[in-house]
Amino acid sequence: MKKSVLLAALVAVAMPTLAQQVKYSVSGTYSDNGKTIYLIDKLTDNAIDSVVVSGGKFSFNGTAEKDAFMGVCAEQKGWTTIFFNDGTPVVINVNDSTLKGSPQNERLVKYDIEQDIPMQAFRAKASKMTEAEMEEHGEELMDEMNKVLDGQIAFANKVFKEEKNSLIPLLFADIYFYDNGVEEYDKLVQENLAFSKHPYLKKARDEVAVMLQPEDSPKTAFIGQQFTDLEMAAPDGKMHKVSELVGEGKWVLVDFWASWCGPCRAEMPNVLEAYNKFHDKGFEVIGVSFDNKKDAWVKAIGQLKMPWLQISDLKGWNCAAAPAYKIDAIPDNILIDPQGKITDRALRGKALQNRLQKIFGE
Repeated sequence: MKKSVLLAALVAVAMPTLAQQVKYSVSGTYSDNGKTIYLIDKLTDNAIDSVVVSGGKFSFNGTAEKDAFMGVCAEQKGWTTIFFNDGTPVVINVNDSTLKGSPQNERLVKYDIEQDIPMQAFRAKASKMTEAEMEEHGEELMDEMNKVLDGQIAFANKVFKEEKNSLIPLLFADIYFYDNGVEEYDKLVQENLAFSKHPYLKKARDEVAVMLQPEDSPKTAFIGQQFTDLEMAAPDGKMHKVSELVGEGKWVLVDFWASWCGPCRAEMPNVLEAYNKFHDKGFEVIGVSFDNKKDAWVKAIGQLKMPWLQISDLKGWNCAAAPAYKIDAIPDNILIDPQGKITDRALRGKALQNRLQKIFGE
């Protein structure tokens, strides 16, 4: 008897642990008969099943892992209504993307719709403008777009704080990591929150890590090498070199950006926050612009309230910095230590402040 119990225990240990499977029941309505409705696995972004709408209705039934992140979308309709496979039947109205189900799934969908309202309004406004009007109001549109993106970031951070005991933050994980840095992933896992062990969290983390790397310019490019000096004019016409700031115990961030670059402008508040926090401790910033129009460059410096030295040769993508540091995408940056060695590259979001905190302390 004892031997059989021991054998059973050993077999149980040797067998791989199988994820708990839960039945799903997904039904709904859609006014466009004959269109295909897809059931999506958000972890892989692949369709699990599909069905053609008949009589304005559709349904899916099957099993999937417990709390699997899933979604329903219609053919030629951009929106996906998302939910977690928590065992409660889901009823979706594809026409307005609303959902009835568990309290968690209903809150999830309400959050998703709410955070997208400003972006939808911006797109509707832009879609009514001619190409000439968009060019004329380009800077205004860029500022408005940046405000929308800032709002989405603030919304994501709020959800992560208020919904930490649910799976809902997973929907905003990519925005959260983009703003706070992928290093936050380790902290979330250690805190053992409700969503910490969900595989979608790691997927979002890894996708953002790739996004934060300059295209075709690895995050490790030039790290460990001595910096290459650059000499260009400041807005007042005086020539300056990067080397003017290097040394004497200073850490220098060379920030590659442009006034016309939306992601660059969206990133600038992070750089400004880091500068204000660590400048007195020996942190310097020098902006190297890929602009080719001086007026737009100077105007952006004022709008973004950047107090550090700015230089540019006003050659756009033919900027001397491009071949020197193999830059073909911005924003990008390098961090130079007091000895002139490049220690980091492409520090964006909270990753920059996290790195500086390690250097200078709190």
